Amino acid sequence: MSFRLVLAAAGLFALAACGSPAPEDRPEAPSAATPRPLLTADQIETGQPRPPAPPAPAPAEGAPAPVYAPDPGMVRLQILLDRSRFSPGVIDGLGGENTRQAIAAWRKAEGLGEGGAADADLLQRLAAADAVPVMTRYVLTAADVAGPFSPLPGADLAATARAGTHYSSALERLAERFHVTEALLQGLNPGVDFRRAGQTLIVPAVNDTPLAGVARIVIDKTERSARAYDEAGALLAFYPATIGSSERPAPSGTVTVVGIAPEPDYTYDPDRVSYDRGDQRIVVPAGPNNPVGTVWIDLSRDTYGIHGSPDPSKIGKTASNGCVRLTNWDAEQLAAGVKPGVVVRFI
Repeated sequence: MSFRLVLAAAGLFALAACGSPAPEDRPEAPSAATPRPLLTADQIETGQPRPPAPPAPAPAEGAPAPVYAPDPGMVRLQILLDRSRFSPGVIDGLGGENTRQAIAAWRKAEGLGEGGAADADLLQRLAAADAVPVMTRYVLTAADVAGPFSPLPGADLAATARAGTHYSSALERLAERFHVTEALLQGLNPGVDFRRAGQTLIVPAVNDTPLAGVARIVIDKTERSARAYDEAGALLAFYPATIGSSERPAPSGTVTVVGIAPEPDYTYDPDRVSYDRGDQRIVVPAGPNNPVGTVWIDLSRDTYGIHGSPDPSKIGKTASNGCVRLTNWDAEQLAAGVKPGVVVRFI
């Protein structure tokens, strides 16, 4: 795996994430001719997480897929966690293990005991610490819809290299910008043509302020998480992570950060890696749907790093080829706070 290190006289520059749009007034209620949104901004702003439902039986073979029904209180909770730097991964309104672990990490950091349950008290505490509205409006720009766009990457690495690794659509670009699934973004904005500039969207008011002062990173292979600490040992951020696989496990012990590569190329070199993607060397160009996403944090163990991902919905749910994979926005936030020499401990 190779990458481009960005060097300057002062040292390495990390990729800083863009700021989020400022909250604005909510739009008027839709007319009868406007499709009804899956959730409204008001429902999310006042939402409380639903009590956990009992486990559903496995669907019968051939049964239709369950209807997507996000919980407005869970959307609100996930946005507040995301803004507090206790990332739930992609915001989907459904919760799940990534959200549960983010809640547990936040509770422990705040001295509120153990447990990952989403309840009204937790939401009240998060909201008291961050009173800014969780939803905002955003006007589609010409740059948002202009492209260039590439096909979604598949298993054929050479085909991905030829086709490019840009976003596949303006919808995918905007969903990643606001840390949500495409399904939730569309559900909040029914009837919107994401290919046309000038339209107003309802989106999460996320906060992409980069980290600062990361002194130590702990990668928990069992929990599938990455935690960033400052020099005094205070927890700065928590991120769900995909960490290695049984065929190519992540390292053990302690390594250090060597450098940061924003917008990295990805090189598959069969002479250097042990997983099989053919016997030809392939260089995949930089882009958000590159196998290592939008940023690479190089580690002192050869071919290993912490990096982004072309599919944020799979973080913490699949395997990797030994590296630590985060959502692109989480990887960018973490990369902005580290420098060469930062200790990374695998446990």
